[in-house]
Amino acid sequence: MKDQLAKEVVTHMMENDAFSKWMGLEVLEVREGYSKVQMKIREEMINGFGIVHGGLAFSLADSAFAFACNNRNIISVALDVTITFTKAVNVGDVLIGEAKENHNGRNVGVYLVTITNQHNKQVAFFKGTCFRTGKPLLKN
Repeated sequence: MKDQLAKEVVTHMMENDAFSKWMGLEVLEVREGYSKVQMKIREEMINGFGIVHGGLAFSLADSAFAFACNNRNIISVALDVTITFTKAVNVGDVLIGEAKENHNGRNVGVYLVTITNQHNKQVAFFKGTCFRTGKPLLKN
């Protein structure tokens, strides 16, 4: 039941998320407090150094974070996020972002997102802290 609600919330979020759609984000798995997403790197995502713009890896992690922290149907917004890039990403790479809940408080949640490539090599890790507004996204 909880995981079904989580899926419904994330489906609604994706339907209204033009940026995640532009990135080609695909939701692979959703459970309460958890999400796993992926995207393929395209030519227009590359920076002047010929590698992926860091904002794309960040955005993948941010979307995974958002799906994980909102999927209890309580609107949650980012308070603080950090990312550490550990490996370059190139055109054609497939990035997978896996968000896991580390702390679920009444007002604050903490999530860790690991980003790997298609070879299961870690390319970045992200920590996000969210504030829970107490308001539902989906109305019953």
